[in-house]
Amino acid sequence: MDEKTNNISKSQLKTKGIIFDKGVKITDRSNIDDLSSRGYGLIEENYLILSFYEALYLNDKKILEVSLQNNDSINFRDLLQYYEKINQNAWVNYLVYRDLRSRGYVVRGGFGSGIDFRIYERGSYGKNVASTLILITQEGRPLSIDYLTSTMKQCQSQKKALVLAVMNRRGEIVYYSVSKLNFHKGNSNVQI
Repeated sequence: MDEKTNNISKSQLKTKGIIFDKGVKITDRSNIDDLSSRGYGLIEENYLILSFYEALYLNDKKILEVSLQNNDSINFRDLLQYYEKINQNAWVNYLVYRDLRSRGYVVRGGFGSGIDFRIYERGSYGKNVASTLILITQEGRPLSIDYLTSTMKQCQSQKKALVLAVMNRRGEIVYYSVSKLNFHKGNSNVQI
C-alpha cells in the first residue's frame, strides 16, 4: 500500500449497508462505532440502523454503499424511491437534513407533534440535549395556525426552540424562528 492510501481518514472509507423497511442496516462494528459517534443512526442489537435521509446523505457523500438483501448494489435514486414509498416528503426531508448537516449540526429524527428533526449545536452532541426542533413545510402548502400553535406549545413545554424550515419554490431552504405571538386589541388579549 502506498502512503496516500494509508492516509485516508475513516470518514472517507466506504461503509456497506443493507436496505430494509426502516432504513439501512450497518453490521460492521468499526463502522457502527465511527458513524454512531458522529451522530448517525440508532444502535439496535448488533446493528446500526440509519434512517433513509441519513443513508441518502452518506451515499451522496460516497461514504455509504447500499445494497439489497441479495447483495445487488443500489444507487442514490433507487434509495430515494424506497424512501418515497414510506414518506411522501422524502425529497424535502433529505434536502433539509443535508442542509443542516452541511452547516455543521448533528441532526437526529424528531418526535411527536410532527417535529421532523432535533438539532444539536456544534460540539454538543453526546454532551447536551438538542436545543432546537425543526418543523419542515413547503412554500404554498397550508399549515394551520392550530397545528403550529400546538407544536409551539409542545416545544415550549420542553424548553426547546422551534424553527420552521420552509422549502421555497426554487428549492432553497429558508429557516424561521417561531415564538409566541400576542395580539392586543383594546382590553382583550389574544395569544397564539
